[in-house]
Amino acid sequence: MIFNTFLTVIFLTTGLFAQEFDHRIAEMEKAAHSNFFSLSKVNYPGDSKIDVTYYKLDLTLTHTPNYLIGAVTVNARVDTLSITNLFLDLRDNMDVDSVLLNGTATTFDHSNNELTIDLDRVYVQNEIFSVVVFYQGVPVTSGFSSFKFGTHDGQPIISTLSEPYGASDWWPCKDTPADKVDSADIWITVDQSMIPVSNGMIQEIILNGDGTHTYKWKEQYPIVHYLISLAITNYHQYDTYYHYSSTDSMIITHYSYPERFNNSRKALLDETSAMIEVFSQRYGEYPFIYERYGHAEFTGMFGGAMEHQTCSSMGFYGQGIIAHELAHQWFGNMITCKDWHHIWLNEGFATYSEGVYYEAIGGQSAYDQFIVSEMNYAKQAQGTIWVQNINSIGEIFNGNRTYAKGGIVLHMLRGVVGDSTFFDIMRTYAAHPDYAYNVATTEDFQAVAESVYGQPLDYFFQEWIYGEKYPIYNVAWTYNEIGGDVWRVHINIEQTPRTNPKYFTMPIKINISTTNGDTLVTIFNDQLIQDFEIDVNGGPLGLQFDYGNWMLKTLSITTGVDDKITINEYSLDQNYPNPFNPSTKIKYQIAKSGFVELKICNVLGKEVSILVNKEMQAGSYEIEFDASNLSSGIYFYTLNAGKFIQTRKMIYLK
Repeated sequence: MIFNTFLTVIFLTTGLFAQEFDHRIAEMEKAAHSNFFSLSKVNYPGDSKIDVTYYKLDLTLTHTPNYLIGAVTVNARVDTLSITNLFLDLRDNMDVDSVLLNGTATTFDHSNNELTIDLDRVYVQNEIFSVVVFYQGVPVTSGFSSFKFGTHDGQPIISTLSEPYGASDWWPCKDTPADKVDSADIWITVDQSMIPVSNGMIQEIILNGDGTHTYKWKEQYPIVHYLISLAITNYHQYDTYYHYSSTDSMIITHYSYPERFNNSRKALLDETSAMIEVFSQRYGEYPFIYERYGHAEFTGMFGGAMEHQTCSSMGFYGQGIIAHELAHQWFGNMITCKDWHHIWLNEGFATYSEGVYYEAIGGQSAYDQFIVSEMNYAKQAQGTIWVQNINSIGEIFNGNRTYAKGGIVLHMLRGVVGDSTFFDIMRTYAAHPDYAYNVATTEDFQAVAESVYGQPLDYFFQEWIYGEKYPIYNVAWTYNEIGGDVWRVHINIEQTPRTNPKYFTMPIKINISTTNGDTLVTIFNDQLIQDFEIDVNGGPLGLQFDYGNWMLKTLSITTGVDDKITINEYSLDQNYPNPFNPSTKIKYQIAKSGFVELKICNVLGKEVSILVNKEMQAGSYEIEFDASNLSSGIYFYTLNAGKFIQTRKMIYLK
């Protein structure tokens, strides 16, 4: 799910610039998830005494006046020793007319946003029963517009977006992501001028003879309650196909506002089949292959998007957001987080999948650029990825933490285990009999990852999911010749102490450039202060710490200073590469210990970044500057150390 707090209309040519713009927009939507919403009471985790197996929503909706009349069937079994009643979550403003228990009227109480239904006797564990709730009213909206009567171009639209706590605003349900039903029917009766879109496939369309028609949608795959959706207006339908074999294909149905369907929209929608193919190759076949995928344009409070099962609701269209919502069909829909504490299993996975698609169509550089951008957001994350306060919708859907940092965790896991093993993990997880079409926690995903990788990963998940922030590395390296053109490189790694964890344990890729070529090694840093020695052939020319940028981190490195060498001058080297996109490295040399400042300014002299602002020992240093959040242009970097002040120019070209 992604949301947008503003509306931007810009026409772009296709290609790299359009892709970069689309990605920036997607990132801004994630960042928009600040603490807009909080709940005084969370109806969670629903009635734990029952296991719901089936929902049928039979709804009649009008737009003028705004009204809903419903009959919702709930089939369930007893999931405790015995019960004499049960409750469903339903907002008090909806009027309940009557309730049937196994076809017979029963008594009920509707208060405190719970519908308590009396059973006709004691029901014991594993007994099954069915209730039908007849109700009506005008749903109130909460969260991200859980239920909305709206308009577009003067035409009425009715739409829903129930995640995380909004389903009970408009229909009686068990409000927890932990309880998926085996299947669902969604019958929608509306004026014939409107097309009602929901989950699964259309089983029948009935003309009622009174100016209305009824669309009977059926979702035959397991589905969680918050993914059941409505999107109803005068849609223009555009169909494409995903060919999953030489003889078989799956329809992709795109429902757009007629006034907004054009060649630009069509080109984006046509790309959906290629996205499905990319994700199917990496994660396993599209999980609802015997039904469909599609998009339904809608108007939510923040004009974003939501991954409703088999048909994502779209507040706007772009390459990144289409890929994001599609990836949710695997991670979020087929496998759903068991509770909102583990929402990163939905949103982090979908965010990372944007990068997977960019990599598939744009290669390594496109992927690297995506990762650098996500890391910039991830560094701003506060708290643990495991959501501590699920009473706050803003906390659940925090863009920097749940989306960006959650996605970067998968990037780092890929760096730890390697490419082929990583995608083996993702495919194994998606196909796992305990989690496919079911629910999962972080520990479940960790168990799959460890099983495929063959090594423990508890250190990784504990520090990145249940820990906070990221490592700050201070690295110093020296070297000396030990004979026969063999050189010993001495590396000292010191982490700035944190709170949770005190320091990070990670394998780190080190690339040492020498006069005879490059030597790439992986060290395992599991101490606050740790020394390593690496022998290389040829005189060392440079050292790259975290080669490939596999870790979320801040790095300060003192490079190539031998114990016998005395630094006796200050210097500021030209950055390299230059021009650059999006990052560059700056080397400088300090002759005496003292306070050092290294800052970046734009052409107007406005400070845009401070890279160094602290006391430092004499030595040679190298620091990386990332300009992903800046505009293309000329920038100046200035070193101020003691009486030494020097400024150089650099060029950032996107």
